[in-house]
Amino acid sequence: MGEHLVNTEVNAERIAAVERCFGPSGHPLAVPGRVLVGEGVLTKMCRKKPKARIFFLFNDVLVYGTVLVYRRRYTGQHLLPLHTVSVEDLPDGESQANRWMIKTRQKSFVVCAATAPEKADWLHHISDCVQRLLQRSGRQPSTQHAAPWIQDSVTDICMRCTHTRFSALVRRHHCRHCGFVVCRSCSKQRLLMPQLSAKPQRVCTLCYGQLVAGANPGPAGQAGQGEGEGDDRDGGRDSDDERAATWSGQQQFFAADRSWSSFHM
Repeated sequence: MGEHLVNTEVNAERIAAVERCFGPSGHPLAVPGRVLVGEGVLTKMCRKKPKARIFFLFNDVLVYGTVLVYRRRYTGQHLLPLHTVSVEDLPDGESQANRWMIKTRQKSFVVCAATAPEKADWLHHISDCVQRLLQRSGRQPSTQHAAPWIQDSVTDICMRCTHTRFSALVRRHHCRHCGFVVCRSCSKQRLLMPQLSAKPQRVCTLCYGQLVAGANPGPAGQAGQGEGEGDDRDGGRDSDDERAATWSGQQQFFAADRSWSSFHM
């Protein structure tokens, strides 16, 4: 997909424009053979609440970040190599429509498009780019994916012990293996999960027992206990979840019933 745009001036200008928007905090994006396939604003279901995020689909990587000034200034750039990406269609929820999940070994999260045709375009183009990239590289599709984090607002009690109630003094935590919202007592254990971090990560008591015993094939590793490593306070698996929404046009984006995406094919 997009082979006819390789080495063209229009493609180079589009990629340069993305680089300028992210500025010096972003990664260089002008790579030989890279094509910008599409771009747009989507709703990312973050840990605490939905947030508008800018997404750029290239033929080898998916890039997203936070909007400061639409089409002028972005920050918090994240890069997801497409050979690790798969997408899963999801039914509409009570308060979110046009949903799907982006899954990789490092992180998985739900996004929403403003319209159904926009969602269909993203699913089609991402899947097509992944398939073509795998064919060119000879790689096999990724079969291991990180669990998406359940939003804090979903539950007021620990999803493991089911009796600890969260409050201003009792913090929520997330198991890095299953994504459940759990209390401190139910998530004291740590396991080394290399695909997520070089540091041991917080896991709930159930996942810890299964992984250590080998009952659940997954990224089990060195075991530990305590609050020293992999705590939620270090930004967790995705500091983007804690990044403030500073785009003044975000409310307009959420209220608009029109597509905020375009594809260059």
